[in-house]
Amino acid sequence: MSYSTQLSREAFAVDSDTAGIQLWLRHRWLADRTVFDTAHTVILMHGATYSSGSLFDTQVEGESFIDYLAASGMDVWAVDVRGYGGASRMASFEAPALDNPPSARAEVAACDLGSAIDFILKRQNLTQLNIIGMSWGGTVSALYTTLNAGKVRRLTLIAPQWLQEGKPALDPGGAIGAWRDIDIDAIEARWLRGVPDEKKQDLIPPEGFSQWAMQTLSDEPNLQLKAQRKIRASTGPIQDTRVYWSAGIPVYDPADIRVPVLLLHGEWDQDVPINATLNWYLRATGAPWKRWVEIGEATHMMVLEKNRKQVFALARDFITQTLNV
Repeated sequence: MSYSTQLSREAFAVDSDTAGIQLWLRHRWLADRTVFDTAHTVILMHGATYSSGSLFDTQVEGESFIDYLAASGMDVWAVDVRGYGGASRMASFEAPALDNPPSARAEVAACDLGSAIDFILKRQNLTQLNIIGMSWGGTVSALYTTLNAGKVRRLTLIAPQWLQEGKPALDPGGAIGAWRDIDIDAIEARWLRGVPDEKKQDLIPPEGFSQWAMQTLSDEPNLQLKAQRKIRASTGPIQDTRVYWSAGIPVYDPADIRVPVLLLHGEWDQDVPINATLNWYLRATGAPWKRWVEIGEATHMMVLEKNRKQVFALARDFITQTLNV
């Protein structure tokens, strides 16, 4: 489906709390709708490797996650924090990786998310909005929420990081510096690991991977890397994994989340095992109400797969429904 005539769209830079560092905001809404309330305003926060444009605005069969939410009548925003997508790159990205420490740790990203949220709330004359965070973006979103519950109405987490035994899939091992380069053409095999062989053929919709690769590469400002079909990503999330998650130390406590929570997880997710999701859910004792939905035949990248509409609809309904409990 094409929404080109139905949706208004814009994208622009906004200031972070650091001089010289700007964030990137995508904004989409129904063209004939000009007034939005808290129940229909949402910001999406990307993961550790790919930008919000890559994860949430890739046109799979003519529609992205952002499109779907906007066409449903929501005021949709998606942020790139420093080092990702259209946001400013750190100076360390132009130096040898090992010359500088890991960049864009969760605490910094949570501040960036907060700067974007404050901009939206002021511009739209609101006091609260809703957040959707994916993977490491779930860490960032949940951490922000524990510190700013008054600005968050409802929180949706898609496969958020949590404590787990063994070496996490995100961590390549060895020394890490300020950045890492990702070979886009090597991602499909990683994406499909854990998927039964007989199911791999149709998990990603036709042309879905190529559309995703094109969208992801379009955000890379380094032309030499882009020509090599690579992107440069921050290593702060890997350092957080080593210092916190793999060491049995949480970045935040789910019990400190004081807003309604929807937890979404795919049965074939190799990055966040189901036992980690269960442990997270059981720890979220402070939420006034919570839900956990397991998406069948889905991986960590389920927002781009054949069952993505289940994810989209569940997030939309959780955010917009009126429910007194």
